[in-house]
Amino acid sequence: MTDRQSLYAELLDIAVDAASRAGALLRDGRPANLGVAATKTSAVDVVTEMDIAAEKLITELIAERRPDDGLLGEEGASREGTTGVRWVIDPLDGTVNYLYGLPAWCVSIAAELDGEVVVGVVDIAPRGERVHAVRGEGAYLNGHALSVRPAPPMDQALVATGFGYLRDRRARQAEVVAALLPSLRDIRRGGSAAVDLCDVAAGRLDGYYERGLNPWDYSAGALIAAEAGALVAGRPGTPPSPELTVAAPPGLFEPLQEALERLGAWHD
Repeated sequence: MTDRQSLYAELLDIAVDAASRAGALLRDGRPANLGVAATKTSAVDVVTEMDIAAEKLITELIAERRPDDGLLGEEGASREGTTGVRWVIDPLDGTVNYLYGLPAWCVSIAAELDGEVVVGVVDIAPRGERVHAVRGEGAYLNGHALSVRPAPPMDQALVATGFGYLRDRRARQAEVVAALLPSLRDIRRGGSAAVDLCDVAAGRLDGYYERGLNPWDYSAGALIAAEAGALVAGRPGTPPSPELTVAAPPGLFEPLQEALERLGAWHD
């Protein structure tokens, strides 16, 4: 095993341990009277006490095992590292689903090396599913290799998306959906970007796109989808970013990305 493979194995082990512990905490520790602890971009962009508890669990575990790594977490964890490794953490992707008792939520942890995502783990505790990928080694769900569905014609594609929490952005996203929907089989809105990207990897969706994601939303899921055979990018010629993230198998990715570019899905 090379030094890099050994490092990847170590990072994967830590990510799996942290994600599974946080997923169990969220699943088993959810208070019956769970409420909103804070809001972010708007009154409907919420944080619960469980988001904060899960991020604390994850960051403490990483700090114990790799204290010199960098951190970027949705709920405020931020630390410059000295090793070239940075952890990108969403302790609870799908917070509104979790708040309402809906099952589409997960823990998402990615590890970057020198700015490139090399390990991704998404623990979908309500489904009993753990999805992971290591760059160049494929994507797996509970140990079984994943592969995207063969690309259908666009008018037979089932595509997922999501909406932001700012009113004007949501209105613009609704316009894009209204224009895109007639050219697809249908559109799904699950409420967790990481789960949607894993579902593309598992062949449960043909494609996915969304504007307004942050690195903690897409880093792990984008690697998983790509390692399962999807193309994952932003606008033409750009990587996934808060501007736009698109994932689909070759043959569907191109017309989907082209349609989104034509419709201006990358701007409010």
